[in-house]
Amino acid sequence: MAPLLLVIDAGTTSTRAMAFAADGRCLAVEQAPLTQAYPAPGLVEHDADEIWRRSLGTAAAAVARMGGAERFAGLGIANQRETVVFWDRATGHPLGPAIVWQDRRTAARCRALRDEGHEPAVQERTGLLLDPYFSASKIGWAMAEWPDVRDAGDRLAVGTVESWLAWKLTGGLHVTDATNAARTALMGLETGRWDSGLCDLWDAPVAALPEIVDCAGRFGNTRAFGHPIPLTGLAGDQQAAAIGQACLRPGDTKATFGTGAFVLTHAGAARPRSAHRLLATVAWQLGGTRAYALEGSVFVAGSLVQWLRDGLGLIAAAGDTEALARSVPDAGGVYVVPALSGLGAPWWEPDARAAISGLSFSATRAHVARAALEAMGHQAHDLQRAFAADGYGWRTLRIDGGMVNNDWLAQDLADVLAMPVERPRFAETTALGAAMLAGVGAGLFRDLEEAAAMRGEADAFVPALAQPTRAARLAGWERAVASVVAEGRRT
Repeated sequence: MAPLLLVIDAGTTSTRAMAFAADGRCLAVEQAPLTQAYPAPGLVEHDADEIWRRSLGTAAAAVARMGGAERFAGLGIANQRETVVFWDRATGHPLGPAIVWQDRRTAARCRALRDEGHEPAVQERTGLLLDPYFSASKIGWAMAEWPDVRDAGDRLAVGTVESWLAWKLTGGLHVTDATNAARTALMGLETGRWDSGLCDLWDAPVAALPEIVDCAGRFGNTRAFGHPIPLTGLAGDQQAAAIGQACLRPGDTKATFGTGAFVLTHAGAARPRSAHRLLATVAWQLGGTRAYALEGSVFVAGSLVQWLRDGLGLIAAAGDTEALARSVPDAGGVYVVPALSGLGAPWWEPDARAAISGLSFSATRAHVARAALEAMGHQAHDLQRAFAADGYGWRTLRIDGGMVNNDWLAQDLADVLAMPVERPRFAETTALGAAMLAGVGAGLFRDLEEAAAMRGEADAFVPALAQPTRAARLAGWERAVASVVAEGRRT
């Protein structure tokens, strides 16, 4: 039988395992939810042991469904980026909760460093900005505030989620791939190595950090499934999605609408620089050579719909939003600015708070639900302008993520962006990209171009919104978001 590829896709709200054939067919899917804890406003945590147990459980179930570990040529991991895990090398046990990428506890520290004038140097060395989103400030905070972490000494290991899973799967391999390392604000973007000056700035212990490796290769073996499966692919979820969307040439652009929304434009072999508060990052690293991307990060996308359901009780299920959006001709002047975890690119305002504006007695839950979906297009348009101003204009946008199963949303993106939008028929592009990398690392493909045949067909959405209507919507959004930004800067 032809060899298969196993993928663990450790996301923010769930972890999944999938089995892929080398032609791109997904043959098995197992999924388990992850518990998010909110111990105080702005704080978001995971149980690292739960991430491990549920990732292992779903992977074991997928392996069993396919007839055993002997069938698998490689294992790939994609993960929520920037989330940090602290563990004891001797016991393999976590030393505290995992601090999630959405967490804002270090906003004051980041603001202080920005006020002291550190941001230009950090941006030049890392491609990133001073924001709680990135891992470095979380590491420094834990070293100062959690005695179990501070006092662990040589036993301390620190890593993002793929590093944690790699350690557990292999029994002690401490590695991180270049795409995840690039999101810590501790790696030199052009050197591909931990930067001692940045580690000192954030009080991050270099000795506790993992080795930075390529995104594909033979990193080690796991015997967790009864027969060794080599670990052959590693990537942060957004880079994995860009690979799964075959964004392999300069200018290729993808947007993933999951818990948050993340746009990556492939920039090629030269590191990009942004004058409009976008992020330069690693697209992938193979054979020690890095390809780069320009990224815009929106913190709240699908989590907004989850909040409408669980926080407000406005809908019974996420899928209700499409029918509600179609039930009204427009949002009735209602705007939702979804700054539930602050605002990301291009604003980078961690103290901003969400707002629903334009309400009147004529507004219904359908108008609010439609305005929430429209916010996805509005935020994407803000990024579209910033990318174009930096010289990385989009030609076509390739979309993926759970939200874009909604046909209304996919069409609205095309309308607001005034450009064609492509949605692959197999929407789980994060897992697919991890499978492509694992296939390259296992030797099933010579390179990513050959692996890109796994992507399959896509559906197209073309703009159909009248320009005056589009312009009026965007003008209303600009007023709404400007108010939220101004209020955040006053706090």
